[in-house]
Amino acid sequence: MSNNEKMNIDERRKYLRLVRPRYRKAGRKEKGQLLNEMVAVTGLERKTLIHLMKGSLRRKPRNKERGKRYNVPFDDTLRVIYESLDCICAERLTPNLVWMAQHLEAHHELETTPELLAQLEQVSVSTVERRLDLIRQDQPRLPRKKPRPRNKLLQNIPMLRLPWSIAEPGHFETDTVHHCGPTASGEYAYTLQMIDVATGWSERRAVLGRSYLVMEDAFLCFLARLPFPVRQIHPDNGGEFLNHHMLRFWGEIVQGVTLSRSRPYHKNDNPRVEQKNSSLVRAYVGYDRIDSVVQVLACNELYDELWLYNNLFQPVMHLVEKEVIREDGRTVRVKRHYDYARTPFDRLCETAAILPEHRQQLEALRDSINPRRLRQQIYDTIETIFKLPGAVPGITENVHLTLAKNQPKGDDELLNIAFNRTTIHKED
Repeated sequence: MSNNEKMNIDERRKYLRLVRPRYRKAGRKEKGQLLNEMVAVTGLERKTLIHLMKGSLRRKPRNKERGKRYNVPFDDTLRVIYESLDCICAERLTPNLVWMAQHLEAHHELETTPELLAQLEQVSVSTVERRLDLIRQDQPRLPRKKPRPRNKLLQNIPMLRLPWSIAEPGHFETDTVHHCGPTASGEYAYTLQMIDVATGWSERRAVLGRSYLVMEDAFLCFLARLPFPVRQIHPDNGGEFLNHHMLRFWGEIVQGVTLSRSRPYHKNDNPRVEQKNSSLVRAYVGYDRIDSVVQVLACNELYDELWLYNNLFQPVMHLVEKEVIREDGRTVRVKRHYDYARTPFDRLCETAAILPEHRQQLEALRDSINPRRLRQQIYDTIETIFKLPGAVPGITENVHLTLAKNQPKGDDELLNIAFNRTTIHKED
């Protein structure tokens, strides 16, 4: 500790608590020596130290507030120093107030007095921060940005959060995952994902860009492959989901589907699909850039394999109860209870949403698949994706080549599954 550095009140009380046992056991002469030592260390008067040694060293609450200690000249000086040092924080400003005030006085920027310099020397960081808050109020601010015009399309779409206790299949949380890599410039791929709340059934498809052309194609692919009807679509407030074309799609082309949305900037309104964005998309594809037609087609081959692997073989657990544990009237933690782990297909079979013939078809498909070989095939496909070339700068990729309706019909069992459980109105 330097000679100019002083103890604060907490440090003094700590020191006195350490000395008091020796003081109480000492004789008259030794007490005098200890008092001399305490005066030299703490800077307190002798009578004050005797009073503290006899009583309690606990700090007592203040009976009344202190009067105003720092006046207008102090604030004016602090403002000049604050602006001169380019509005730095109170932690950096406080230790340099005295010498900077003297330096600015030498350049005729302000005038100081001994009392003012003493205040600048003993002021605390927290006090400086409080005074700066008042000073900042007087500073002119930039004009506020005008509020963005309200999207009239969203007015008729309810904001809500799908409850975790939904038992009926068909209520899907929906989201897109960006595959732009370190930069979001140019056209790149997205993964459109749908997660059923009741069963955990998942659907994914890679699209190049977020135009209505590719979004419509992906949703039609989902609707044709799902073994149960879609009752509700619940996306976030992204423009790829909520625009004139998609509202017409869910209202006129696809009928019988309720459209809702989450609250802006509330990720927890779509917790299941947000979690699956990590475990079912990022865990396999990662964060690298995908922006060419061949890469998108390879991603869709991967997602077709994951469709089988996740829906038919991967068990999922669902929340069944929340137990709130309280102590002294306050919530300590929330204990969550989960049900027995079952695959999404098994959960679907426990409901009446799937027809018997569709159930038999999927059971036969599952019996014919070796999950160990399918898993190895999935990782082989992942290696293939990142060996494929990306888009060439300056050359536009043909989005039409990525559409499912333009793909050649193969003999793959998955591609031959088309349940068509949602009412789709074909336009003339």
